[in-house]
Amino acid sequence: MSKEKRTVCVVVASRANYGRVKYVLSAIANHPLLELQLILGASTLLERFGKAVDVITKDGFSPVRTIHYVIEGETLTTQAKSTGLGIVELSTAFDDLKPDMVVTVADRFETMATAIAATYSNIPLIHLQGGEVSGNIDDRVRHAITKLADYHFVATEDSKDRVVKMGESVGRVFNFGCPAMDVLANEEMNISNEMMKKYSGVGASIDWSKPYILVVQHPVTTSYGMGLSQITETLEAVFRFKDMQKIILWPNIDAGSDDISKGIRIFRENHMDSNFHYYKNFSPEDYARVLANARCCVGNSSSFIRESAFLGTPAVIVGDRQCDREHGNNVIFSHYDKNEIQRKIIFQLENGRYSQDYIFGRGQAGVQIAEKLSIIDLKSLKKNSY
Repeated sequence: MSKEKRTVCVVVASRANYGRVKYVLSAIANHPLLELQLILGASTLLERFGKAVDVITKDGFSPVRTIHYVIEGETLTTQAKSTGLGIVELSTAFDDLKPDMVVTVADRFETMATAIAATYSNIPLIHLQGGEVSGNIDDRVRHAITKLADYHFVATEDSKDRVVKMGESVGRVFNFGCPAMDVLANEEMNISNEMMKKYSGVGASIDWSKPYILVVQHPVTTSYGMGLSQITETLEAVFRFKDMQKIILWPNIDAGSDDISKGIRIFRENHMDSNFHYYKNFSPEDYARVLANARCCVGNSSSFIRESAFLGTPAVIVGDRQCDREHGNNVIFSHYDKNEIQRKIIFQLENGRYSQDYIFGRGQAGVQIAEKLSIIDLKSLKKNSY
């Protein structure tokens, strides 16, 4: 390894993390002044969450460490314990690898573990997607990471303003947009049966050339214990659209995931003959295609806020997981009520596609972030500018 290169350690701990930073990883790996150190951990290694490690390595990325630090159960307690275990394991990895900087993404408990481990190791911390507001516990986690981070790569101008108002120096906050937009801007968004046949899943056969509704609904930590009833309302609403195919994606690993998964399994067993198909995971490019070609997205995934705005895909956001998010015109909100969800879906289907909205960038973030990482001052201590 050249002494002139800066080592950039990027921790990817979920399928969503990877979709957000794939183009950042590529830009770092291809930059003449940077050396990529990729750590994969947590749910990226688990089969029941789609084993994203297989997608990542197939894309040509070779992790320097794979670290298991998820404690089974998906409860509030195991989520806290997994964060602690992540701190322990990542601290050891950082001590071995001795990177010049650590990059962490967004607002999950794994992100908090990365931030604490890097900060107490005196390694400059780079935070992507800070300054956003969603309306749940993620806000507290995200803003805590902002205060630990040395440099910030935000996705919107409003997010930049919030980070600066939290006392961060404006010279350390950069808005190049969300790197997830890079996938949309640089890949073809057409979809076909031939292209998608590599994904098996379970349920009715899907004809990707025909209309479908996409459902992605994750647990909400602040309403832990209510996930079963929440996902049931959503599934019962989309079930009413008898003539349209439904694509259901498995939830993430947050506390309450088992409740969402249980609701999906119960519904699946009771509606085996309906036109639903259930998937664990897609590659970032294929997930983008699924989003781009959906007639309507239903649930609470942040991708319905970010990527769907860029694509113009109609979305119905259910519940309060994203209630305070910046969003484009493509989004409308619903309570956890099957009748209201149904009405909102009908509205979006009748409305059709929306015009593209570049609130989260135009798809050039990866290269810009890598270039900035090659020149930022890593020796000066940050000072709060209250």
